[in-house]
Amino acid sequence: MLRNLFTLLRFFLFWLAFFLITRISFEIYFRNKLKIANKKEIFETFFYALRLDCSAIAYLAVLPLAVSIFVWFVPKVRVKVIWYKAYIWLCLLVICFLTILDFNIFQEWGTKVNYRVFDSIIHQFSESIASSGSSPIGLCITIGVVLLTIGILLSNVIIDYHYQAPPASTAVKVISSALLILVTFFIMRGGTQPTPVNQSMAYFSNKQILNQSALNTEWNLFDNIYQNLGPTTNPYVYMQPKQADSLQRSLYITTSDSTVHILNTTRPNVVIFQLESFTADLIYSLGGEKNDCPNFEKFIKQGVLFDSVYAAGDRTDKGIVAILSGFPSQATRTIITNNTKQEKLPAISAVLLDKNYSTSYFYGGETEYMNFKSYMLTHGIEHITGMDNFQRSQIDSKWGVNDGTLLDTHIQYLNKQSQPFFSLIQTLTNHEPFDMPAKPHFPGDSVTNKFRSTAYYTDSCLNAYFEQAKKQPWYKNTLFILVSDHGHRLPRNTSESYAPAKYHIPLLFFGGAIKEQYRGKRIDKLGCQTDIAATLLAQLNLSHQQFRYSKDLLNPTSKPFAFFDWDNGFGFMTPQQAISFDNLGKEVIYTKYPKADKAANEKALLYGKAYLQQVFTDYMAY
Repeated sequence: MLRNLFTLLRFFLFWLAFFLITRISFEIYFRNKLKIANKKEIFETFFYALRLDCSAIAYLAVLPLAVSIFVWFVPKVRVKVIWYKAYIWLCLLVICFLTILDFNIFQEWGTKVNYRVFDSIIHQFSESIASSGSSPIGLCITIGVVLLTIGILLSNVIIDYHYQAPPASTAVKVISSALLILVTFFIMRGGTQPTPVNQSMAYFSNKQILNQSALNTEWNLFDNIYQNLGPTTNPYVYMQPKQADSLQRSLYITTSDSTVHILNTTRPNVVIFQLESFTADLIYSLGGEKNDCPNFEKFIKQGVLFDSVYAAGDRTDKGIVAILSGFPSQATRTIITNNTKQEKLPAISAVLLDKNYSTSYFYGGETEYMNFKSYMLTHGIEHITGMDNFQRSQIDSKWGVNDGTLLDTHIQYLNKQSQPFFSLIQTLTNHEPFDMPAKPHFPGDSVTNKFRSTAYYTDSCLNAYFEQAKKQPWYKNTLFILVSDHGHRLPRNTSESYAPAKYHIPLLFFGGAIKEQYRGKRIDKLGCQTDIAATLLAQLNLSHQQFRYSKDLLNPTSKPFAFFDWDNGFGFMTPQQAISFDNLGKEVIYTKYPKADKAANEKALLYGKAYLQQVFTDYMAY
C-alpha cells in the first residue's frame, strides 16, 4: 500500500513542479503587469495555486491509476513503459501548447484561454490565424519547446516509469485500490468540504493579474468547456428572478417619451459604420491620443457626439448584436452563433425593412465568420457584400479586403439605390495583424504603432468616403452613425479586461440629416452600444419597445448608466460610481471612486448583478 501511495505521490510531485515552471513562465512573460505587486504577493500566487493544481493533477492521474489497478488484479496483462511515457509526453505537449496560447489570449482578452478560443479555431480557423498575426510566434514556439524539453527530462527523474505493484492478497488489493481511488477523488474535488474546488479558491487579491497567475490554465479551460457544452444553466444567479427582472426593467423607466429631435427628417437614409477596434483612446475629443484619427475630429465638429458610451463586450460578434439588436453581451456566451436564439432577437434592420427601407450589409471579410451572414439574413438584410464579391486581386490582407476598397464599393452601391435605404458597413483593417495597403503613418514594427497606423488609415478612408458622399444627391437626407464594435487594449496598452476605459468607444451621429443647430453638440449621458436602437428609432418616430435593453440617449428623462462584461465578470456604471465585479472570485475588483459612500457602491453592484442575471435569463429563454 505504501509503495503504491509513494508512486502516486511522485506522479503528483512531478506535475506540481511542472505547473510551477509554467506559472513562472507566465509571470515572466507578463512581468510588466506584475509591477503593481510586491514580491510577497507574487510568491503567494504559487501557494494559492496549489488546490486547483492538485485537482488538475488528480484528473491527469485517473487513466494511469485505472490501468495500474487493472494490471494489479490481472497480472498476465503487461503494459509497456513506452505507453506510460507516451501518455505523460502527450499531456506535456498539450499543456505546453495551452501555456503559449495563453500568452496571446491573456494579452488580448485579459483572461485565461477558454472555450471561446477553441470554438473560434474550429469554426473560423483562417480568421483565428489572422488574429494571431501580431503575436511573437517565434518567441512563443521557443518557450513551448523549452518547456516541453524540461518536462520530459524532469519526468524521467521524478516519475517511476518502471513501477510494478507488489504481490498481495485480493483483500489487500481491494482495500488499497479503494483508498487510492478515494484519495484521488478527494484531491480532484479539492477536499471534503461541501463545495467542490472552483476558480475562486485560487483568488486572493484585488489585483487581477495575481489571481490570473494563480489560476490553473488547464483546470479553468476544461471547466469552461463543460459549462459551455453541458446543460445550460444561468451561472449568474445573484437574487430571486423577480427581483432581477424588476431591477433591470426599472433602469429603462422614463417619465416621458419625448426626445430631442436632432434630424431634419423622420425618414432619413441610415448608414451605420461599425468600426473595427475604434476605441476612445484613438479619439482626441474623447481623451485619446491627439494625432491618431485627425479626420474624426472634423466629423465631430459637424455631428452629434455621444461622449460617454461604452461597448457591450470585447468582441465583434457581441458588438454586432448590441448595435443592431440592442441586446447586451452574455459574458461567456455569444448569441449570434446560435440560430435558434438569434433569430428571435429584434433588429434595427428588420424594423426599417418593414418601413419600406432597402437594406444592405457590407463587410470586406468572410460573411460566414461567427455566423454573421445567417444573422443578417434573418434580420431583414436584403443585400450582402462580402469578400467573395470582390476580385482576388482586391483581397490584400489576411482578413480580406481593405477598408478603402470596401468603402469605394459601398459608395457605388448606394448611388444605385432608391431612398430610403439602410446599410451596415463593418470595417476590418484595424484588426490584428494590422495589414494595410498604404505606407504606415507611424514608424516602426511595434504592435502599438501598427495599430495606430491602421486606425489612421481607416480614418483617412472615412474622410475620402464622406468627401465623395457629399457630392451625391442622397447625402443631404442621410444619417451616418459611426461607432466602434468594441474597445481595445491598444494603443495605450494600459486597460485591463475589467477596466471601463477598455470599453469606452466613440458614438457619432453625422451627415446631411443633422439639423444645423445641433452640429458640433456633445451629449454626455452615460450609455452603451445597446442604446443605439432606441435612440435612432425615436428620431424616426418609430416604436422601440421590443428593444428592452435599449434606452433613448436623447430622451431627457432616460437614466444614465452603462453595462459591459467580459468572459466572467461585469462592469456597471452610473454618474455616482463605476464598479467591476469578478464572477469567479465573487468580489468587486474595480471602483472608479474609492471614496464614494457605501450606498453608491452597493447600488451599482446590485444593479449590475441584476442586469447580468436578467440578460442571461433572457438568453436562455430565446
